[in-house]
Parts: sequence; structure tokens; C-alpha cells
Amino acid sequence: MELTNINPWKWQDERSYSQAVEVKQTQGTLYVSGQTAINEYGISSDEDMESQLIQAIQNLEQVITQAGYECKNIVRLNIYTTATSELWPNFPILQHWIAKHNIKQATTLLEVKSLFETLKVELEATVVK
Repeated sequence: MELTNINPWKWQDERSYSQAVEVKQTQGTLYVSGQTAINEYGISSDEDMESQLIQAIQNLEQVITQAGYECKNIVRLNIYTTATSELWPNFPILQHWIAKHNIKQATTLLEVKSLFETLKVELEATVVK
């Protein structure tokens, strides 16, 4: 597999994403449903944004690794939140996780009116092999 990041500017580097990612010669593509702070019993978290973001990251990583893929090969990460103002102070948590796995993904961040039940953040990914 060959990944090429396209970044005509430098400012996105501080925000931990790429403007575009070209992928050639893949062996597979994994489309991961939005992962949230729902535990193994299907119960949605009613905790704060920080706790929910950590759980959503853990759930995303579990799905990716169980499918036989690696987080470093995430090429698209969509982030949905009910409150960007609550997410931003906790964004370094996500940036640390991205750096830990050396992910260079295209990203879209959207604030939405609501998510399922009491959820505040959802992470949706595309991963290649």
C-alpha cells in the first residue's frame, strides 16, 4: 500500500490532519461506523466530554484492531460533536492518540444538534491495508 498526503499549506499540521490522502495498491478498506462512548453492554455514557472522547477512541481502536487493521492506516476520520466548545479543550487527547499512531488522515469536524441518547462525540473512520 502507498499513502501520499497532500498539504498545500502548513497550518493543518498543528491541527493533526491532512488536506487530502491518496491511497494506491490497497489490500483492503475498512469503513468503521461512528464509535462513541457506549460500553460493552450497549449502555451510553452520560459522563463529560473528556471521558466520552477517551471511550470513543478506545472503541474505535478496538474495532480497527479486531478487524486486523492498524490505526496508523486511518485515512479518513470524521468527528461529530454536540458541542465544539466542549470538544476543543479536550482535543489534545485526540491529537496525542493521532501522534501516537502516526496517523496522517483527512478529517472533517461537524457540530451536530444531537447524537444518540446522551452522547457528545462520535468518531467515524476509513482504514486501509
